[in-house]
Amino acid sequence: MGFRIWSVWDPSQLEADFAPRVEEVSEQLLLTDFADEAGLREVISRTAQRHDIGAVLHCGHGGSVLPVVREAWRLGLSPNPPAVYERLQVREEGERAPAEAPRVSVETLTVNGTHHIVGMTAQRTTGPPHFVVTGHLHPAPLTDVEQKMIGAAVEERLTASGYRFGPAHTQVALLRDGPRIVSCHAHLGADRIPLLIDIARGFDLEAAVFTGLQGDRPVVPSASGYAEVGFFLLPEGRLETYTGTEDIAVTPWVRGARFPYTVGDRIPPVGDPRARRAYVVVEGDTPEVTRERVAKARKDLVADIRPAAR
Repeated sequence: MGFRIWSVWDPSQLEADFAPRVEEVSEQLLLTDFADEAGLREVISRTAQRHDIGAVLHCGHGGSVLPVVREAWRLGLSPNPPAVYERLQVREEGERAPAEAPRVSVETLTVNGTHHIVGMTAQRTTGPPHFVVTGHLHPAPLTDVEQKMIGAAVEERLTASGYRFGPAHTQVALLRDGPRIVSCHAHLGADRIPLLIDIARGFDLEAAVFTGLQGDRPVVPSASGYAEVGFFLLPEGRLETYTGTEDIAVTPWVRGARFPYTVGDRIPPVGDPRARRAYVVVEGDTPEVTRERVAKARKDLVADIRPAAR
């Protein structure tokens, strides 16, 4: 599209197998400690001025969001004022919903203050009693009425925050008295949700962020099927041996997979956010088919893990 990209990462958050991909698409990969607010802002300012940057976007979450946005706003390079992110954070602090309530995530793209709903994705969980998230299904199997109610709630939240541009990932709990927003973050959905949307709808949400910078509004096709990401549910411990990743990768309905561990690595417990780094993405005609295909991929991965010491 003609964009040149400079990427800024905290080295403690950049995984070894992902770093080469970031470097490949970047003019430069800049590493800095995100906990050092002054240092982070200095990197943003120096890079923007040295390379005549046209826009600064924070693509993640956490404590580095506001420092980056504040510096970008000072430089005239943020499409949203810092107050937008402050309002979203304050609202999230007061949101609660029962763990057993089904949840969907809503991906939106805002262009010139207009919010466009890209799609809704359902959570897969372990069920009671802990409801640990084990994957995501797109599109979420919702009625038209449910989609309209959820979409209206999300658009209302984004409008109230003053959000003018960019993607947003909003988690919504489905309660008996209607949808309740649990969180709303100004970034793309994690856990390969953009890939699910691309597979099911043929719509590249990541690319649409860049066309949105040029003022183009997204045109999102209807879903032609289903896509699901399932995390490999491995026990906590040290990885001794593993097989099956090659077979999973060449399975016709598998559209993506990642197993970022090598022998000797520590495997985090199910429910730990780091456990979501190992996953398989499949496609299918129905939610039942994708569920079965994820289950097969999990079975095909055979890992010998020494239990963690207690």
